[in-house]
Amino acid sequence: MDANLAIRLENIHKQYGTKVAVDDLELSVPRATICGLLGPNGAGKTTTIRVMLDIIGADSGSVELLGQPPTPEARDRIGYLPEERGLYPKMKVLELLEFLGELKGTPRRVGRQRARRWLERLELDDWADKKVQDLSRGMQQKVQFIGTVLHEPELLILDEPFSGLDPLNVDLLKEIVLEEKSRGATVLLSTHNMDQAERLCERVVMIKEARKVLDGRLAEIKREAWLAGQRRVLLGMEGGAGLLDDHSLIASVEDRGVCFAVALQEGVEPQQLLEAALAAGAIVHHFQVSEPSLHEIFVGRARE
Repeated sequence: MDANLAIRLENIHKQYGTKVAVDDLELSVPRATICGLLGPNGAGKTTTIRVMLDIIGADSGSVELLGQPPTPEARDRIGYLPEERGLYPKMKVLELLEFLGELKGTPRRVGRQRARRWLERLELDDWADKKVQDLSRGMQQKVQFIGTVLHEPELLILDEPFSGLDPLNVDLLKEIVLEEKSRGATVLLSTHNMDQAERLCERVVMIKEARKVLDGRLAEIKREAWLAGQRRVLLGMEGGAGLLDDHSLIASVEDRGVCFAVALQEGVEPQQLLEAALAAGAIVHHFQVSEPSLHEIFVGRARE
């Protein structure tokens, strides 16, 4: 066992009949890290999480969480927010949070104090004595998030945590996720939103058709994609007729209104595009070499 790892999966295999859901997956996530678990629908992300938490058993392989097998004691040190939300609609919000805290070993008095602080932080303090069923979908999402972090877990596993939230509350939860990491917690974030993953995650793991196809530090993955030829330039110009149709230089163009996002052909350097624009008589007012986004890397791998 490695005490420096929050998550360690070795050769996890899970199959339903002839359908392989997870195929010999290996995964290591260091402590105090935010790691994105990415992949298309049906790739095996949720099955991986359920195996990790011993909700379902793997056909083969081993799991270590926080340096030990996923025993009930280990799971008390974990906060899990599933994609399928589950709250007791007839319970009052504060009573529900106290109950969820007690399930994870938090004394009721301590749980009540923490719950009140969290409800105030997430602007739900006026709803503490309301029944869960009286809350909007977004409010219920925030209540379930509070229930996930209330016992101050060492490992947070969040499956689509921003679903159903407006932009202000998305930003608030992102801020809290970063704070959780700062206090030493490890976060595994499963999401379809590449922009959110790119802003939060230091590491990413991508699963496609039950197999891992990408794993590493995000900065290194983007650098490798750049070196492999996934090069893009943000180009703002006036004039230069015909330049954007030059397929010897340009692989594709996206019109973003104020500028063009230009994907260069393999082997073409950004300087060549700038020289061609000037030679075509264009007035260039914006020229920015842009590293490939996580979205572009994700789409590229998903199509391979």
